[in-house]
Amino acid sequence: MKKQKQQFVLVTGGTSGIGYELAKLFAKNGHNLILVARSKSDLEMCANEFKALHGVDVITIAKDLFEPNAPFEIYEEVKLQGAIVSILVNDAGQGVYGKFAEEDIHRQLRLVQLNIVALTALTYLFLQDMIVRKEGRILQLGSIVSEIPAPLQAVYGGTKAYVLSFTEALVNELKDTDITVTALQPGATKTDFFNKAGAQNSKIVKETELSDPADVARDGYEALMRGDDKVVSGFKNKVQSTMSNVIPDTMLADNMRKQSEESKKK
Repeated sequence: MKKQKQQFVLVTGGTSGIGYELAKLFAKNGHNLILVARSKSDLEMCANEFKALHGVDVITIAKDLFEPNAPFEIYEEVKLQGAIVSILVNDAGQGVYGKFAEEDIHRQLRLVQLNIVALTALTYLFLQDMIVRKEGRILQLGSIVSEIPAPLQAVYGGTKAYVLSFTEALVNELKDTDITVTALQPGATKTDFFNKAGAQNSKIVKETELSDPADVARDGYEALMRGDDKVVSGFKNKVQSTMSNVIPDTMLADNMRKQSEESKKK
C-alpha cells in the first residue's frame, strides 16, 4: 500500500515576529510545519519548541530569500522531502527607511527581490501543485501602507501595494476553485521590522502604540481559514483603510510623512 504524503504549512520568516506567531498558531492547531528562514540556529530552536509543545512534524529549510534562486531551491527541497504544502504563508519581508534618493539603491533593489520577486516565485511554484490537487490556501503578508502613499518608506510601500494588487488579482482568477488567497494587512507592529529598516527612532515607533504580533497573526490565521480575500488587522488600521478611500492621496502622504519622521523623544 502506497504511503500517503503528509501535508504541511510552509511559513517564510517563520522564526520571528508575525511569521513566528503564525507558525505557533498553525502548530497549536495540529498542522505540520515547514519553516524557512536564514538562521539555522533560530530554525532549530523554533522547530524543537513546536515539536515539544504540539507534537507536530517540523521541516526546516535555511535559505536567504534575498537570493534569486532561493524560492526554486526551497521548492525542490520540499519535493525531495516528499511533503505536500497545503498552505503557503509568504511572511518574509523587510523595509528601508529614509528618502528614496538618499538610500542605497542596491539595498532597495534587494528589498524588491525579497518582498516581490521571492513572494511571486513561491506563490507560482506551490500554486501549480494546489491547482493539480484542486485545493489549497495562500496567505500573503501585506501592509496597511499598500493602500496609502508611504513617504520615507517609498520602496517598501510600493512592494506592499504590489502584494495587495497581486493577491486581489489571484482571488479573481481562482474564484471558481477551492484555492483561496488572503492578504493580511497589519499596521505598525511590535517586531524587529523597524530596527532592520533603520526606523527605530521614527514617530511611529516612539509615539504610537504598536500592534501585538500575536493579535495580527490571529487575525490573519482566522481570515485565511475562512477563505477571506483580505483582512485589515486592528481597529485603528481598519479606520485608516476606510479613510484611504475618501481622503486625497496628497493628504494621506502628508500624514504618513509626519508619522514616519524622526521623533524628538528619547
